[in-house]
Amino acid sequence: MPVTIPAGLLAQASLGEDWAAWLDRLPRLTADLLEEWRLRPVAGELHGFCSLVAPVVDADGVPGALKVTFDGDDESSHEALALQHWGGRGAVRLRRADPRRRAMLLDWLPGPDLADAWDVEACEVVGGLYGRLHVPALPQLATVESFVVRWLRELDELCHEMGRDIPVPRRYVDQALGLGPDLLADDVRSVVVHGDLHYANVMADDAGEWLAIDPKPMAGDPHYEPAPMLWNRMDELTGPGAVGSLRDGLRRRFHALVDTAGLDEDRARDWVVVRMVLNAGWSVQDARRANRPLDTEERDWITRCIAIVKAVQD
Repeated sequence: MPVTIPAGLLAQASLGEDWAAWLDRLPRLTADLLEEWRLRPVAGELHGFCSLVAPVVDADGVPGALKVTFDGDDESSHEALALQHWGGRGAVRLRRADPRRRAMLLDWLPGPDLADAWDVEACEVVGGLYGRLHVPALPQLATVESFVVRWLRELDELCHEMGRDIPVPRRYVDQALGLGPDLLADDVRSVVVHGDLHYANVMADDAGEWLAIDPKPMAGDPHYEPAPMLWNRMDELTGPGAVGSLRDGLRRRFHALVDTAGLDEDRARDWVVVRMVLNAGWSVQDARRANRPLDTEERDWITRCIAIVKAVQD
């Protein structure tokens, strides 16, 4: 069966020559893996932002997922290592891996994910997963510090270049630039951090157990984790079914995560501020690299980032 690259993944060729080259290689790479690992596709290919996922069965007829990730994505470079370390405890089980080709064979998780769960219930599930995933850090993992120091430096450089033209309140930028180094300087236990744990990255297995997928693993502070649960599924906090204000909804989620996981509220809040300001800055950087103004989607995203910063602090 020929490998079909979904249109949504092919669109990533616009992100640069390295993406385009990987996408050119991807059909042959995936076909080679299917043959070498004796896997048979059983459904259409799926994709994430930087990966192809093929539902397969192995030579014994056992369902699985063949995942091939963009080799230029630094944050997921140790995904297989983290999954192997977790050993199916709190995360999908890794059955086989080829780190050089950024390929993995994973257990098939039928789902659903947490997209349709009540948001507080979903936050309690994720808060419970933190305790299972936050095991002592592996020495091979890149650290939260190594990424955040670079990201803060780039944000600072962006602000010096653009001055008042950056569409993020300067007080929040200054706050993030101040909080980041302080958080990194504190002596806290270093654990394996998932890095991108949100509603769509938690799936149910055949027995209905919730398991994490798609980690961006790093070694660092467990309080780094909560932000993705706030920036996803924000539309439902402002729609006709919303309970209370956007601020109320975001704070409800934040406290459900912190309370369930037993995290320090102040520390978790500070990390949310740092991560959301960095996210806003990346949208500005992307537009500058492409030598174009911010588009509507980017402006809306920056507005959301600022709303989260306000909500967790007001």
